Amino acid sequence: MAVSLKALRWPVYRIIDPAVRWMVRKGVHPNAITTVGFVATLAAGLFFHLDHVRTAGFFILLGGLLDIFDGRVARESDLASKFGSFYDSTLDRLSEIVVYLGLLSLYNRYGGELVDVGMVYVIALAMGGSLMVSYTRARAEALGLDCSVGFMQRAERVVLLGGGALFFGLMWDGLVLKGIIVLVAAGTVLTAIQRIIWVYRRAGGVPLEDAPVRESAASPEEKAL
Repeated sequence: MAVSLKALRWPVYRIIDPAVRWMVRKGVHPNAITTVGFVATLAAGLFFHLDHVRTAGFFILLGGLLDIFDGRVARESDLASKFGSFYDSTLDRLSEIVVYLGLLSLYNRYGGELVDVGMVYVIALAMGGSLMVSYTRARAEALGLDCSVGFMQRAERVVLLGGGALFFGLMWDGLVLKGIIVLVAAGTVLTAIQRIIWVYRRAGGVPLEDAPVRESAASPEEKAL
């Protein structure tokens, strides 16, 4: 899935670039777009809590779309900054935590059923795995390595959780949504492990004072993965 989504990146850019140029002309600041995207994911967490699963899925996808817009607007308007990158990444992590907390609230409400109690632990694993995927990349970058490997990056998580919630809701006793959450939990853990191995192969035995040479440069849109 990671390969297919990366292949779709440029077609998506071509579609949204007219709107991006309009925002640049109107002087819309990328940090403002980041903030609105964060508010959208806050709404997603709230709607999960209220059992409005399809609405929550819509807001997850909206937040993901705005996350694309802020990077494009920052680049086109020459307003990209270190703080903007930090702000975007920080709110991305907070957004994911809010969404998973909303899911925890959704499943915890049915505490009498063992399968739903089990889902609480799966959601906690998915949240921890998602944060570790981001942390391993950030820590690798601090060592001079651009570690963007893995098949369960942020884009995949947004599409799976948002699309699954929007199109399937709690159909078939929520079986599809449960399956997606299990997939995200397993995928994020495996991606984190994959990144650890990737860094080990390139930095194992390298003294701390000799940072490895950065192997590739990621675009601003990829920094939040």
